[in-house]
Amino acid sequence: MVSLKISSIVCAVLLAGQVDAGHIKKSRFPSHRSQCLPRLTSSVATEVASTLYAHSVSLGSSSSSVILAASEMHHSTSAVNPIPSSIRQTTRSSSTSIHSSAHSTPSSTAAVTSEAHQSSSAVWPISSSADQPTHSALTASTQATTPTTSVITSSSETSTKISPVGETATPLGSSLVPNSNKAGIAGGDAYPFVKDHIGWWYDWSPTPSKPGPPIAVPMLWGDGTVDKQDADRLKAFKQLTTIPRYVLGFEEPDCPSGSGSAGMSVQDGVAEWEALMAPLKARGAKLGSPSMCKQADETWLTQFKDQISTMWDFTAIHINKNSLAGVQKDIAHYKQYGKPIWVTEFACVNDYQQFTPCTDQAEIDNFIQTVVPFFEESNDVFAYGYSNGLGLGDAWPLMKGNSLSESGKTYLAAISQYH
Repeated sequence: MVSLKISSIVCAVLLAGQVDAGHIKKSRFPSHRSQCLPRLTSSVATEVASTLYAHSVSLGSSSSSVILAASEMHHSTSAVNPIPSSIRQTTRSSSTSIHSSAHSTPSSTAAVTSEAHQSSSAVWPISSSADQPTHSALTASTQATTPTTSVITSSSETSTKISPVGETATPLGSSLVPNSNKAGIAGGDAYPFVKDHIGWWYDWSPTPSKPGPPIAVPMLWGDGTVDKQDADRLKAFKQLTTIPRYVLGFEEPDCPSGSGSAGMSVQDGVAEWEALMAPLKARGAKLGSPSMCKQADETWLTQFKDQISTMWDFTAIHINKNSLAGVQKDIAHYKQYGKPIWVTEFACVNDYQQFTPCTDQAEIDNFIQTVVPFFEESNDVFAYGYSNGLGLGDAWPLMKGNSLSESGKTYLAAISQYH
């Protein structure tokens, strides 16, 4: 009888933890177009380099305890090919059993990587077998691993259960937290200054490439119709010879093209997604949804979701706000899609006055020092990236000349508390 009562109490607590703020009333912006601003040009890189997987995990008909062990292996190295976050182990008594002590630091990551690495895009060749990808950078004691997606499929019936729609697993230890480090940057200018404290980065191109452990995440920016840069990016994306670990979907297709946004119809987005993104997921890549410019006022993504046959793995979102309440409102809106959230761009902006970037350094510092701990402690946010794009005023950008700006120093100090 005591056991039954304890079980009932635990169930009640878990159910209560899933209540979210999804019914917050949406605001209306005077001009959505004003939120869709130009981004930095892509890096001059011409190829996506490979990184490694450090462990080989074989699961067949294993029990849930083996799956839990595989998850724990992920905490010891950022190069493991871990268990998808959408799978929740039945052996866990609560969603908080793994905590921040499981973070892998950049230095520990570097210990298992080859000195010859010139990028950490976490990829494997398209030309190699999907069941046994090869990696030239592996150390002698490690082997390539079978994509975890197929492994989990074979054993999930006996050892795991799928989280309900709207529910997210604890981020730490998930394969959707890059290098077990949520922090990142959008744009590569500040990379040399922050690379030891971030887990990932991107530059809106299909071929981001920088030396070091942080994972370079490629992007399918648009359908190639906006301008020459869009066309070049699409061409380069189609010519990728490797399968990235993570891939980001379209850049703000819900805003008009020519304003730093892809400007795509839902129908065109569906066609490009199924033709170019779906095959990557079939080979083991984790897909990020198209990112919206209208934030919590968007309607494009729901229509898109209802028409695609290949669902994304994490919801990529942009947040342009100047308060924690505004940030929380946007997070609450995107929880409706039932996937982990990557905040691929965030900036201090007063979006209630069209699109007005913050200019007061004290306000910017306070915003950074408030939202970074929120992102780190949130079970909904699996990654976040400081936007270093254009159109965000003079005080927000990470760089000033060839050095970190005051805002850049504040961001570095904030993420250094965690990584």
